[in-house]
Amino acid sequence: MKLLAENGIKPLDAGQRKDGKKWNLIEKLILGLTLDQYISQVIRNKFNWILAGIMAIGIPFIIYRFIFGLGSVTHSSYDYPWGLFLGFGLFCMVPLSASGFMLGTTVEIFGRHDFEPIERLALLNGLLGYLFAVVYLLVDLGQPWRLAYPMVYSFGPAAVLFLVGWHVATYLSVQVAEVSTAFFEWIGWPNAKKFIRKGTIGLTVSGIILSTLHQGALGALFVYAPGKVHPLWYSASFQWIHFFVSSIPGGLCMVIAVSTIVMKTMSWRCDDRFKDNIDDITLKLAKGASMGLITYLVIKLIAVAHDNEWVYLASGWGFWWLIEILGGVVTPLVLFAYGLHHRLVRLVRIGAFITIAGIVLNRLNTALITFNWKLYQEIPHISEIIISITIFAIYITTYRFILNRLPILYAWKAQPQEATVTETAAAREGQKTSEVPAGA
Repeated sequence: MKLLAENGIKPLDAGQRKDGKKWNLIEKLILGLTLDQYISQVIRNKFNWILAGIMAIGIPFIIYRFIFGLGSVTHSSYDYPWGLFLGFGLFCMVPLSASGFMLGTTVEIFGRHDFEPIERLALLNGLLGYLFAVVYLLVDLGQPWRLAYPMVYSFGPAAVLFLVGWHVATYLSVQVAEVSTAFFEWIGWPNAKKFIRKGTIGLTVSGIILSTLHQGALGALFVYAPGKVHPLWYSASFQWIHFFVSSIPGGLCMVIAVSTIVMKTMSWRCDDRFKDNIDDITLKLAKGASMGLITYLVIKLIAVAHDNEWVYLASGWGFWWLIEILGGVVTPLVLFAYGLHHRLVRLVRIGAFITIAGIVLNRLNTALITFNWKLYQEIPHISEIIISITIFAIYITTYRFILNRLPILYAWKAQPQEATVTETAAAREGQKTSEVPAGA
């Protein structure tokens, strides 16, 4: 699409053509291209083939799981009740989706409008992260048609999982409303956008409250099973705050990572405002992530000291804990410090990717690897791995599809765009390009 834009064919970014006629829904979905050209672009994109191959293999496994039950695709047992569906899908996706409430708060509550170019990307990251965390949860629990039963018909207010369920469901609704402004711009419903914007402050405050509670509540789930998680990853007094504080750098670094990827693969979809400000915003996000990482590191050390678990550092598990802390916390802190001091954006971005890996490792350690550390280590079923990868591939596909179309990385124009497909048909003829719009 970049080569097409260089030859006068600009991606659709306004509700009307130059002649004043409105784009219809089909034309918007195919990015203002002709149908033949759009299909050609989809076929040329090698990454589309990779995603299609993953889904062709994995979707039958998902169907098989719902037909024959959870036991047919996992090694789950009373000893290991949580597999990859929750260990990765819920405990990892949720902290990496904390960007929505943080950037929404930064812009809407604290008035930091310098973060506006990336606010919608952060909100979308939060929405899709929570949405697919719920998808992983439904694949684990089964019977999605009974989703309302434990939340409406069988109240369990004393249960932490009941709290998490209601908070995630409510916050997901809040995020849908926050992201809907971009959809209403794209679809051409200005009155609906105005209605949502009137409640922006209320939605943002709701997001702050709900996110703070359920991020910590995920950690509080582990106090139900004292002694099962290794002491270096478990502290009854600090478990909830470990999960909450780690979500802050996790969410901020996820925005840095996603913005880095879209700048490399979808620069044609990013407008000048996004491109011109992304480096400065990245450095500012890294400052916030650094403060979150420092806080998390201090609390982790305090928890070990409070519970007097220093003796475990001399064991094999202690070595593994040090790898997580030094590799996933201290290393990115050093990279952030040096990168921010010298304004080395690339180094900061590397630190962000390492932070994400560290958060994922911590959650997998807590929920899977060190769970029942006194018994035996459970290896996930191959079907469980395939299904987890498949759902993540669907997540990426959905992410790309939305970024290609909705005004997330660019500002929607009220006036007609400068060039149309019709006017640039001559420029397209004979133009052969191998570059494809991501997620087309």
